[in-house]
Amino acid sequence: MRRIRWISGGTAVAASAVLLTALISAPARAETLFGDTFDDGDANGWSRNGGTWAIVADGSPAYRQSGTSGNARVLAGNNSWTDYTVQARVKTPGTAGVAARAQSTSQYYTLVLTGSGSAQLQRVSGGSASALATAAVSGAGSWRTLALTVRGNTLTGHVDGSQVVQATDSAFASGRIGLITSSASATFDDVRVDTTAPGPGPSPSSPTPTTPPPPGGCAVTGAPAGFATVNAWGQNGTTGGAGGPTVQVDTAAELLSSIAAPGPLTICVLGVIALPAGMYDVTSDKSIVGVGATAGITGGGLNIGLPVSTVTTPPADAVHNVIVQNLSFRGASDDSINVQMFSHHIWIDHNDLARGYDGLIDIKRGSSYVTVSWNHNHHHTKNMLLGHDDGNGAQDTGRLKVTYHHNWFDATPQRNPRVRFGEPVHVYNNYYFYNTDTGVACQNTAGCLVEGNYFENVEEPVTNTYAGPAGRCVARDNVFAGESGPPDCSGAVQEPSTYYGYTLDDPSAVKSIVTAGSGVGRL
Repeated sequence: MRRIRWISGGTAVAASAVLLTALISAPARAETLFGDTFDDGDANGWSRNGGTWAIVADGSPAYRQSGTSGNARVLAGNNSWTDYTVQARVKTPGTAGVAARAQSTSQYYTLVLTGSGSAQLQRVSGGSASALATAAVSGAGSWRTLALTVRGNTLTGHVDGSQVVQATDSAFASGRIGLITSSASATFDDVRVDTTAPGPGPSPSSPTPTTPPPPGGCAVTGAPAGFATVNAWGQNGTTGGAGGPTVQVDTAAELLSSIAAPGPLTICVLGVIALPAGMYDVTSDKSIVGVGATAGITGGGLNIGLPVSTVTTPPADAVHNVIVQNLSFRGASDDSINVQMFSHHIWIDHNDLARGYDGLIDIKRGSSYVTVSWNHNHHHTKNMLLGHDDGNGAQDTGRLKVTYHHNWFDATPQRNPRVRFGEPVHVYNNYYFYNTDTGVACQNTAGCLVEGNYFENVEEPVTNTYAGPAGRCVARDNVFAGESGPPDCSGAVQEPSTYYGYTLDDPSAVKSIVTAGSGVGRL
């Protein structure tokens, strides 16, 4: 059985009560109050008022309200909740959105998208809506991520990771969350309630930002381990922009121009850069490095790879030798970081990734010699794919050699990673916390070595029988704490030590090591 829905401080999902106790008592990380991806095919725990609600397929299972006459509401959560953020992906041609501090189906705050092209904060009292703040937004009818934060008397609305409206009001001090439509159909997915506000930036425990370097002065910290160090495909290790000039960027135009430039380049990102929706190509021999603990990218994502094609042999011009380090990613319209089309020697290190649309870090289409290390991935459902499709064996077989080490997969329900074809895939010394579906899912002839990890309250920590064709996995020297299930592994896997040397940390110490060292500002 896989649990996709969770709630704390209430009674909506009794099946997860033990896991919730562990989540609430977790030191300094009691952030997540509720979540529902609808991937289990039902909407248990939601109370409905009006409309026609059903689970449908829209890329993935989602919750759709199809009626267009009058208002429709569904509520969930706990009446005692006070300060929190409710977030959901919403697709509607009309007026629909998320609600907070709902006293009933006629008393609440809401952030809605309207059919006239705006985002609006409203106070709904006695069924009548009063506009508190309004801003123009585009993209009606497409998927948008809405987030409504209620903190004290301050109400803040985000769309796709960017703040668009804010107001103050004292009518409602606490209440449940909801999904709402007004004379419109709408589809909702990936609902989440947290005690922290959305947007790029460090986690609450991150250190004070460092002082920006003088002009031309910032550099990659440390060196990779694992597959990014291997001498293969004409590249010996991963050095990024070493040997080239250094530039500092603090606007979207500067960033996009720099990542597309030919030749080696170290790109120092200052502050949060808001990109237009889309994926933006990174060329070979680049280091993209955040300065301090508050540098990040929102709205768009990085694409490390050539355009998709059906070629099955790595081309000579495949993108290679790229480092992405010390950046926060929020609100990506597609993937936050995508590696594709035989890209190789890529190091993704010490980043903080959350609240994107699709994958946070996806690696696919024959890419190889990649290391993913010391990242903090959180507040996101479909975390990471390695190999995108069961039918892509022609490009992927014998490739997708990737190392994942010292990452914190923090309440990311699934794809941690989900693997197809790659061998060996080396997953070591990562901390898994409250992954309600799977940890490592190794499928479709893939071979995964999963060792020295710390799994805490993970329902299926390691499996090679999750869905689709089976893979092979070996699980050794892992810690399974709390309500974690046992590993479900079979088969033999090629040893990564035939490619590179490595030293394991004590698995019992991995939780403290990773939580202290992963993410931005921890270099």
